Amino acid sequence: MAPAYHPIGVFDSGYGGLTVLKEFVASLPEYDFLYLGDNARTPYGTRSFDVVYEYTLEAVKELFDRGCHLVILACNTASAKALRSIQQRDLPLIAPDRRVLGVIRPSVEYASKTTKTGHVGILATSGTVASESYPIELQKWSNGQVKQTNQQACPMWVPIVENNEIGTPGANYFVEQNLRQLFEQDDAIDTLILGCTHYPLLIDSIRSYLPANGIEVVEQGKIVAASLKDYLSRHSEIDAVCTKQGTVNYLTTEQVELFETRAEQFMGQTVKASKIHL
Repeated sequence: MAPAYHPIGVFDSGYGGLTVLKEFVASLPEYDFLYLGDNARTPYGTRSFDVVYEYTLEAVKELFDRGCHLVILACNTASAKALRSIQQRDLPLIAPDRRVLGVIRPSVEYASKTTKTGHVGILATSGTVASESYPIELQKWSNGQVKQTNQQACPMWVPIVENNEIGTPGANYFVEQNLRQLFEQDDAIDTLILGCTHYPLLIDSIRSYLPANGIEVVEQGKIVAASLKDYLSRHSEIDAVCTKQGTVNYLTTEQVELFETRAEQFMGQTVKASKIHL
């Protein structure tokens, strides 16, 4: 009889969630993790709410079928457009004993504690910006600390990362342009949330084009990893069912060889993946 396998599921529309997975593995090395990248249908950022919800629910069900009792949506677009519906509408019907969490709330809580001016900037995909999730959550969880939130959509940033164009003149042009557009809206921003898990790969370019020193750039990986660790410590019923053999497995809906090559760049080690259909 095969041993139980109940990994923590980590889902993203592509590769960006690997920046979160890497921090999960560093922070919780004893746990089993199962990553699913829907690379065949990426990017999610320009898709409608209904489509993102449909795709995300399919992925969550797939991870549930593969033994996950806890799934992290390591994708801001999915967290913005699908998480609440899945938590409130679907889980009570299909898996009341399982949990799905996102990346927005931990980022918001961290930024709320960090800002001194109360002015927070959001860099995100068009879909996340349109959802208004960050302004809503900042208003909800900042206890009045955040006075103003401005957002800037960066539609070219995910393709830049996915096509390995990081650091090229074209990539730097779009990074500089979008940062300028954001700070033209509000030059008092002192805390900047990277509201897409792809964006940390552009961190060197982002820092080089910030208009002033002392601006806190909030990368989600370490923050979400600390939040997950805290969540497991507070929810022993979920922690108890998560298996702990220190394994990391990868699933993709696209070409395996391409996924493995790109994932190795994110993870800094050899990656072996399996192809699935959603």
